[in-house]
Amino acid sequence: MYAIIAVFDEKTEQIIKDIWKELKDLSISFYAYEVENRKPHITLASYMDINIAEYVRQMEVFYKDQESINVSLNSIGSFMNSGTLFFSPTVTKDLFELHSDHHKEFKQFNDDPSSLYLPDRWIPHCTIANRLSPEKLSEAFNYCSKRNNTLFAQIKEIALIDVSDKSKAPIIFTMELKK
Repeated sequence: MYAIIAVFDEKTEQIIKDIWKELKDLSISFYAYEVENRKPHITLASYMDINIAEYVRQMEVFYKDQESINVSLNSIGSFMNSGTLFFSPTVTKDLFELHSDHHKEFKQFNDDPSSLYLPDRWIPHCTIANRLSPEKLSEAFNYCSKRNNTLFAQIKEIALIDVSDKSKAPIIFTMELKK
């Protein structure tokens, strides 16, 4: 399995990593430490199987002139009955078009009609914790809602990751976006 992720600027990445560590230190969530080298991100697409070389070639062409995108993570949410807590960005025209244009360009790779990352199903989010009991979800929500205000972030790169192994999600290829 593979995913395309939107990666944040270093400052935002560090803030989210700090939150992950704080939740771990409080014994609320170990989400960030369940996968080796996990990076804070927003997932744009997922695939069961792809031709990596062909996909990377297409990424190099498609994303070479893509500019970085400013986003504000200003709400906290949860998927029902999931035990997942996330920061959600305001869906701006730029973010919506990034997602929509990606799916138009890479539609030949869409091999999972039930993917939650397809247009008309996508809920953009950056996972903070998951698989939490209702009590731990409440603790995580209370902690995160008081921890900081809106995060003003920048999507600075698009990465292809391999999520076949549940203990790691290595980056296969990344494209830095123009500033």
